Order: sequence, then structure tokens, then C-alpha cells
Amino acid sequence: MIVKRSVGVQIRSVQTGRAQPLVVNERTVLSAIRKTPVAGPVSVGLLGLAGDEQVDLAVHGGLEKALYAYPEEHYSFWDHLREQAGVAAVTAQLPWGSMGENLTLAGLLETQVWVGDRLAFPDCELRVTQPREPCFKFNLALGFNKAVKCMAQSGFCGFYLAVDRVGTLRAGESFELHPGPRRISIPERFSAKMYKHLR
Repeated sequence: MIVKRSVGVQIRSVQTGRAQPLVVNERTVLSAIRKTPVAGPVSVGLLGLAGDEQVDLAVHGGLEKALYAYPEEHYSFWDHLREQAGVAAVTAQLPWGSMGENLTLAGLLETQVWVGDRLAFPDCELRVTQPREPCFKFNLALGFNKAVKCMAQSGFCGFYLAVDRVGTLRAGESFELHPGPRRISIPERFSAKMYKHLR
């Protein structure tokens, strides 16, 4: 049985990560995909959260991908898939940050978000820029080889954020969604990017 873990529209958890070695086909690569929760307020600069690292700046980080947000509502989907793949017990639940996200959000799905929308928090403001495009490291983080394909098929991708107003963020904060131009939605942009993973 899949159990929903959902509350109101807020930050459920804030995560940062340091670069760590991952073994891929007998070679070692660096990745900061493994994020862990941070207690208390976290400083937000133009390039992301204090204490967070990005290794491959061609695909993560920078001004347009300073933070990565992921809906907490999808976690039960991944818990279930990992159990089916035999890499987790039936009762196992992934901790927040397991998708590599900086912000685990409750109450805001990809289907409700458009490129250019703004998330207004009490002490900072973030702008939606694009969906996340999963790479091979996502398979490693989730523990099974079809995780990337499952993200492509489900559309449960999360989205990147630029920092329009620096400040701080903390778990439990509520936020408001302010619509942008509403020309292209996150699902539309994600579908265009994911064609190669669905062949």
C-alpha cells in the first residue's frame, strides 16, 4: 500500500550536500546528489544554499539552477518502486533529500508550476526556471537501474529555481506562488527534454 506523506503548502525540509565519490561501472565520480537535512535557517545566495555543493556545473548549479525543489507527495511513489525492485523493505521510506533536492515542498506539484512562476518565502524569493533532467547518478541514488526511466515516464521531476531575492529558508515555512508569464509549464518542458529516455 502506498501511503501519502502530505501536509500544507510549505517547505517540509531543507537539504544541502557535499561532493562525495560514487562508484559507476568500476570508476569513481564525484557527486553531491546525496543531500541531508539542515536544521534552522539556511542562508540563500544567488548561487544557492550556504554549505551546498554542485560538481557538474554544466547540468546543476549556476544562476538558473541555484536550488532544486521536489514535491514530497512523490516520495511514496519512489518508496514503492524501490520495494518492487528489491532494494528496500516494504516499510522503508526514503529520507527527505533522497532525490538530490535542496527543498522538499509540500502542496506544490509540477503540474501546478510554470517557468517564470515565483515562490515568495518570508525572507527570500525564488523563480522557477526549468525541470530537472535526471542523469545516471539518479539511478545510483535510488538504488535501481530504471529510476531515470521511471522519472521520465511519471513526470515526477521537480524543478530548478533561481534566486531573485537573497535571504534565508527554513523547514516549516509557508510560501506563496505568484504566477509568471505562464507560457510554458514544467510538464511541457520536461516532456520535450525526456524524449531520449523514453525510446
